[in-house]
Amino acid sequence: MAKKKDAQEEPEQQINIELSEEMAEGVYANLAMIAHSNTEFVIDFIRLMPGVPKAKVKSRVILTPEHAQRLLTALQDNISKYEDNFGTIRQTNEPMPFPMNFGGPMGEA
Repeated sequence: MAKKKDAQEEPEQQINIELSEEMAEGVYANLAMIAHSNTEFVIDFIRLMPGVPKAKVKSRVILTPEHAQRLLTALQDNISKYEDNFGTIRQTNEPMPFPMNFGGPMGEA
């Protein structure tokens, strides 16, 4: 028996996503710094090189709070699937070699 469609059901929309060769190569980053305002989240992806005191932002992604929440949910889901396949991701206890600052004034205690 065929399922009847409710008036509220919308047909699934497909999005055609184009990925250029250059973009498909990706950019390596080993640090992400996140800032936010009341309207957006800014994620800077940075590449730190050992022994080099200066690091460059390789990519910046700006998201609405709703899309930042969706990204968090997707990352949590994918990390869970990764750990199911490959085991728990180890985290080092090494401190970051520089103060975490976005260029604004530093907080004082």
